Amino acid sequence: MGMDQAAGLRNLTEETVRGESADSVRVIAVTSGKGGVGKTSLSVNLAIMLQRLGKRVLLFDADLGLANVHVMLGLTPRRNLSHVLRGECRLDEILIEGPDGIRILPAASGIEEMVQLSAPQKMSLLEQIDRWPLPVDVMLIDTSAGLGDSVVHFNLSAQESIVVVTPEPTSITDAYALIKVLSQNHGQRRFHLIFNLVRSEAEAQGIYETLLKITDQFLDVSLNTLGHVTVDSHMTKAIRRQRALMEAFPGSDAGDCLRRIARRLDRTPAGETDRRGGLGFFWRRMTLGAA
Repeated sequence: MGMDQAAGLRNLTEETVRGESADSVRVIAVTSGKGGVGKTSLSVNLAIMLQRLGKRVLLFDADLGLANVHVMLGLTPRRNLSHVLRGECRLDEILIEGPDGIRILPAASGIEEMVQLSAPQKMSLLEQIDRWPLPVDVMLIDTSAGLGDSVVHFNLSAQESIVVVTPEPTSITDAYALIKVLSQNHGQRRFHLIFNLVRSEAEAQGIYETLLKITDQFLDVSLNTLGHVTVDSHMTKAIRRQRALMEAFPGSDAGDCLRRIARRLDRTPAGETDRRGGLGFFWRRMTLGAA
């Protein structure tokens, strides 16, 4: 990277951090150590529930290689993040409206080059995020699964991380691995947990105790349980219909679970250590590191 570009990135990111205020957007990454845990379904339905609680919600489909929020909802975006990175439109111009008025920021499905952003692309996104024109109270970031760079980056960009875990042993192991990477390598200390596809509250509690036992022994982290979502055939039916569960089957068992989780999340303020500037924090870390 040239000296002029590096200086520009530094100036831009420092201006972003100086301009941040205590009432900035609450940015929450919804993430998982492995795929197939229902992370995107939870992201979509939490976004709808938070909107119903009076929040203005933006859902960022940040699975840059395999974006599928719009597919899950039967929506067809005309443009996506790749058009923004090519300079063809602004970030706010690619937004699409989802159920209950949530706004969705679509990534680029199946485009490999989206996984690694260049320095000019990072700079362009930072500028647009800093000048975001629409009112937003909560931004949910539906990340990719696993331990890839984009997963780590978007978790660090957020003020809070929700880790989705299922009863599968590999899900529990990979959730711990993700928490370990974020805590030991990047200093993240606080994590929310949602236990998905469980048969009962007791099963969810058992998974929590397993994770807590390991993290208490090896990591300096705090785990906050937001709740659990039981196995419910209505979720599968909703996905097949390309509709959100809270739209198609709001009175289902899983729907009741999601309502409780959304209310608990809404009542849980971000801790002081989590006020890291949202997306600006991530871009600052990345661009200054690259410079």
